[in-house]
Amino acid sequence: MSILMKDFAETKGEEIALVDDNGSITWKDFDKRVNSLVNGFRESGLKQGDSVAIIAGNRMEWFETSFACAHAGLIYVPVNWHWVADELAYVFEDSGCKAIMVDERFQEEVKKSLTDPRSDNISLVLQAGGKPDPNFVDYEEFLTSQSEEEPDDQLLGGPMFYTSGTTGRPKGVRSGLTESGPGVTPDVMQLVAAGFAAMLPVPGVTALCGPVYHSAQWAFSWLPMIAGSSVVMQHKFDPAGLLSMMDEHNATNVHLVPTQFKRLLDLSDDEKKNFTGDSLETVLHGAAPCPPKVKTQMIDWFGEKVTEYYGATEGGIISLISSQEWLERGGSLGKPLETIEVIVVDESGKRCESGEEGTLYFRNLMGTDFEYHNAPEKTEEAHLEPGVFTFGDIGFLDKDGYLWLSDRKIDMIISGGVNIYPAEIEGVLGGHPEVKDVAVIGVPDEEFGEQVKAIVVSGVNENARDSLAKELITYCRENLAGYKSPKSIDFLDELPRTGTGKIQKQPLREPYWKEEDRRI
Repeated sequence: MSILMKDFAETKGEEIALVDDNGSITWKDFDKRVNSLVNGFRESGLKQGDSVAIIAGNRMEWFETSFACAHAGLIYVPVNWHWVADELAYVFEDSGCKAIMVDERFQEEVKKSLTDPRSDNISLVLQAGGKPDPNFVDYEEFLTSQSEEEPDDQLLGGPMFYTSGTTGRPKGVRSGLTESGPGVTPDVMQLVAAGFAAMLPVPGVTALCGPVYHSAQWAFSWLPMIAGSSVVMQHKFDPAGLLSMMDEHNATNVHLVPTQFKRLLDLSDDEKKNFTGDSLETVLHGAAPCPPKVKTQMIDWFGEKVTEYYGATEGGIISLISSQEWLERGGSLGKPLETIEVIVVDESGKRCESGEEGTLYFRNLMGTDFEYHNAPEKTEEAHLEPGVFTFGDIGFLDKDGYLWLSDRKIDMIISGGVNIYPAEIEGVLGGHPEVKDVAVIGVPDEEFGEQVKAIVVSGVNENARDSLAKELITYCRENLAGYKSPKSIDFLDELPRTGTGKIQKQPLREPYWKEEDRRI
């Protein structure tokens, strides 16, 4: 049996482990299928340290593939399925990808990406569902052709999530889970999962309604599974369907982002009344600042089950704040975990006292750290010293040890809980012949928190600007995932710049945010 599933396959083998839009699977069968995939990957020539990209929605095969990698010493790369062929080819080359598991819904974009020379290292493409392309291998046929016997020499493999950077392309985040080293067995993951057990009712039932390629959705579904929690999931977030799913399967915990809060609150009174929520114990939320009114309404409805966290792909969870604490200290991100030291540094490099704002740096007292794959300069930029890192946020610790976020130092936009970095969009728009200068900013959006706006300097006359704006948005959608593309474009004759030529974005943001009751 696979090491991480052994206890559950033996003690509750006939109970449901996973439920998706297509069906369900027991712990015993899940264990067998993971064994088969491990054996199949090895027979295909994949070796410890090789990378496997997973381009799939929330479905059982995502979990099967990732668990197989975790037992075969393989690095699995969760890929955002919104990405277009050029973005996919980039990540295949950057991660050194040797194999792909693709969901039938994203077959066409993967097929396009494989014509790019950057995809030349890929020797195996498994397709889950649908009729595979002639060059792809049917996932079920691959799996059922392999032995279900427990693989020998199981080795720890882990995820490498790609997170957008302030410059250029997204970068892979390598941590202690990614770099397992020779002879390290998968049970190391159980120590990591134990940390999450303190935040969640485990074993329980996790409701997954956000994309599992996101590090937070992965952490709050994959890690609880190691502690015996089953997972019930939606591929596409449906607020009424989520409420029904949580009641039907007695979900104990769910992870949500503020946009999902808003869509739940927008349901009709009848749809809300049908939800009992009797089994639900914990609602975790993070990934973006939540409007106070929205959060208060969620607490009024769900009760004091709502817990907010602050963290990032690079450094994991930094702090937690309960509903009761938040109601007392609205706006705080809570107290840092016992394993996290927070260091606040001003612009001169001096360490700040309580209440003084500065760049927030963190040290994990367990000794864990991260690096950006193939980007040593970015890794150095994110560190004050070895083991002391920042996400680029500005804030402070109050006299009681609570953490507060004041602003973002970097130009990140958070839309619907997804990080978007303007530099990548500016790079695309800057390549259009009608664009002389461009800046991309986040502006307020009632549903998504922020939306992407491009401010362009162009030589066209005013009468042609509306037509050019539509053309530029289409141009972005052809070269970037849709969620990165600007929703609107404004024009200026000149962008404000410093004496050294750097664009000043604060004056550009100010007109859009001046009526808002939040800074970010």
